[in-house]
Amino acid sequence: MTGRFPPWLRKTIVTSVKVAHTRELLSGLRLHTVCQGARCPNQAECFSRKVATFMILGDTCTRGCAFCAVNKGTPAAPDSGEPERVAEAAAVLGLKHVVVTSVTRDDLPDGGAGHFAGTIGLIRKIAPDATIEVLTPDFQGKPESIAEVVAAGPDVFNHNIETVPRLYPTVRPQADFTRSVDFLKKVKELAPGITTKSGLMVGLGESSEEVLNVMRILRSASCDILTIGQYLRPSDVQLPVMEYVLPETYDFYMEKGLSMGFGEVAAGPWVRSSYQAGEVYRKYSLK
Repeated sequence: MTGRFPPWLRKTIVTSVKVAHTRELLSGLRLHTVCQGARCPNQAECFSRKVATFMILGDTCTRGCAFCAVNKGTPAAPDSGEPERVAEAAAVLGLKHVVVTSVTRDDLPDGGAGHFAGTIGLIRKIAPDATIEVLTPDFQGKPESIAEVVAAGPDVFNHNIETVPRLYPTVRPQADFTRSVDFLKKVKELAPGITTKSGLMVGLGESSEEVLNVMRILRSASCDILTIGQYLRPSDVQLPVMEYVLPETYDFYMEKGLSMGFGEVAAGPWVRSSYQAGEVYRKYSLK
């Protein structure tokens, strides 16, 4: 699909001193963010509020998902000092809710689980009042890796399902839908009280019934929070947008999701799994 964005997808770009300060802080601490790596359209808005989603384990992913702008290739060895710098940045920014994600590291025996656990521990130490949300890759489904991150005690454990099963070969060729669903089930088995979360992109050619079916499957895995947002092509290299989903469709998905038993559903054109994640978690917690 080509042409201009529809009216509901036109966004004013925020520029301010706060945006520059956030970028300078992250650069000074040699930290990566998914905001920058994935070219998120909400980046300036979040940076202006001194909010960022940290991307650990480097900036190069071992997988080649067709929707994602993050660098692909052979990554460098993990930086042992990175977890402490993430915790320092969280404290300096005054984050009340810290979101930590990563590139996929299929080259590592534990998929980077130990690095996640170490980062959680240092955030707890340096920014003890903050809640912590992790958005992890699938660790190739290794139960010991999932268990290591669960044991570190994040408040929210997020793993994005991303799209409907039919589109996995095109959108996520190195991932597996069933493995991702089983991943979320395993988190709940290990820690029934933990908040689990997942996210979907729409506009890639899926039908509404396929979306609803994925939502039902996620609820069968006891997933607590769901995010649904419009896929937007980061550059000409990624998959094209097949449809600009209407605003009322997000309202429909939200209503259906809540009726299925999700504790919170954030759905809208600009929604991303880590966008306003603290606010989404607080709304869920209040319920």
